Amino acid sequence: MRSPSIRRKRCCGVLRPRRSKGGGSEISRFRHSEHRFSDTFCLSAVLRGKEASLADTITVNGTAHAIPDDPRVSLLDFLRHLVGLTGTKKGCDHGQCGACTVIVNGIRINSCLTLAAMHDGDSVTTIEGIGTPDEPSALQRAFLEHDGFQCGYCTPGQICSATAMLEELAADWPSDASESLEGRIAISGEEIRERMSGNLCRCGAYANIVAAIEDVAAGGRS
Repeated sequence: MRSPSIRRKRCCGVLRPRRSKGGGSEISRFRHSEHRFSDTFCLSAVLRGKEASLADTITVNGTAHAIPDDPRVSLLDFLRHLVGLTGTKKGCDHGQCGACTVIVNGIRINSCLTLAAMHDGDSVTTIEGIGTPDEPSALQRAFLEHDGFQCGYCTPGQICSATAMLEELAADWPSDASESLEGRIAISGEEIRERMSGNLCRCGAYANIVAAIEDVAAGGRS
């Protein structure tokens, strides 16, 4: 495991220094695949200074659910086993594959890395809250049209991540692939690949996934 003193991550929107090859420090724009871990915990109720209460609720797709009595239950297991929303998948269970991606208060996180008790009062959106078989979202339709999946196991996480990523683009949040940290972000395949780098596809449908996202991004912005 890489020592945290060697490479520091972006946390709570702050760009932190990482050690360069020459031994000095440099400020690096965040890489989405590297900072999902810190993003996950910075969103928690505990780190925002709120007391996590086991008597309170989490709103999932617009419906309030009681936080479980067991404080050890992960948000992923809470969604799958206690709420019954199995669209969110358990892949690596270590925050490395992105299959468990959900959207919390508008920000995409790995639900396997955070505890349900840490999200008192938060709003969680899962794949079930994005669209239905009868009324799919624009992104879900694009995945179908571009064949952006094969086995489909990673697809819920891909779509949740891409849904939030499109909001990042709309808000002109820069990434490591952006030419500038300020101003309007140009939509490109490279930009999308960088922003989706935290979501892995074992089947290798990356080109089709990028094409689907490009289609929606181009249609949503002039």
